[in-house]
Amino acid sequence: MEPTIACVVPCHNEEAAVGKVVRDLRAALPEAIVYVYDNASTDRTVEVAREAGAIVRQEPRKGKGNVIRRAFADVAADALLIIDGDDTYDASRARDLVNLLFDGPYDQVVGARRVTDDGAYRAGHAAGNKLLTGAVRSLFGNDVTDMLSGYRVFSQRFVKSFPALAREFETETEMTIHALHLRLPTAEVAVDYRVRPAGGESKLRTYRDGWRILRVILDLARRERPSLVHTVIAGVLALVSVVLGIPVIADFVRTGTVPRLPTAVLAAAIMTIATLVLLVGYILESLMHMRQEQTRLVHLSYPAPAYSPRLTARGAGIGAVSGRKTAASRRNAIALDAEQQRDLEQGQEVSPSDG
Repeated sequence: MEPTIACVVPCHNEEAAVGKVVRDLRAALPEAIVYVYDNASTDRTVEVAREAGAIVRQEPRKGKGNVIRRAFADVAADALLIIDGDDTYDASRARDLVNLLFDGPYDQVVGARRVTDDGAYRAGHAAGNKLLTGAVRSLFGNDVTDMLSGYRVFSQRFVKSFPALAREFETETEMTIHALHLRLPTAEVAVDYRVRPAGGESKLRTYRDGWRILRVILDLARRERPSLVHTVIAGVLALVSVVLGIPVIADFVRTGTVPRLPTAVLAAAIMTIATLVLLVGYILESLMHMRQEQTRLVHLSYPAPAYSPRLTARGAGIGAVSGRKTAASRRNAIALDAEQQRDLEQGQEVSPSDG
């Protein structure tokens, strides 16, 4: 049985580029089903995506994280590829990423960005990416070079064990840390990253989104490395207590009295708080390990990406061997989705289609 492949393209006002992205994906992966998740667009994104041959689904809550959360819940496939709909990533390399996922097998293959056009990657974004990637490498491991890439392929067991709690662009950070903390096998492929086509507008805001991602990293560090975070906080409190308490102890040794009683009480209280913070950290670490074990068991309940010599033949004969068989399935899926869309527009009740 051939492995199933799905492509998810999150879009918000991408009518200038989404058609080309869909066509490139269908050319690179003719056996895949391409889903465009429209995220409250106000232009012709939906019409252009349908004309290019994609199945269009709606996620009205704005934010890329909300789209990923919805898509990961709806779509089931042995390999699920995500790519931004702005045509900044080279969608023609999709076959390379998918093949590597099955060859590994890996749970995640990341398209690490290689800038090919001047202006494709603003200086602020490049510096922020290096800073944030360095922070994640220090906290969680060194298995990543482009933490914020939006071009990735996942195994089914990654998708179905990923909590998807992020709401906006911090979702890539959450994906990276999920893989690092569970020690999931991950690989990277260098892909070209180019400037947006004319008419496209970047949704990223350097300072706002950078601050949001930094907050996510700090929050994940608190949740995923509680013993480290609480040890640091307890250490700072203990240092303050020692600094306040040394003069009190010196006075007591010299005179046998405690003339600075308020300072002594404050130092003792701070040291007590430091001890409690440290104990809470160890308790949270135990709870985190229990949660991590549960996530790991969910991950293991799905099979590893199945190796297929025909699929991993670097595209040789793929259109002739399996393209005809899967093209019919894709046309049926598109026809079914179009029929459901008409029913929705007429106000009829529609049962959700399987991913």
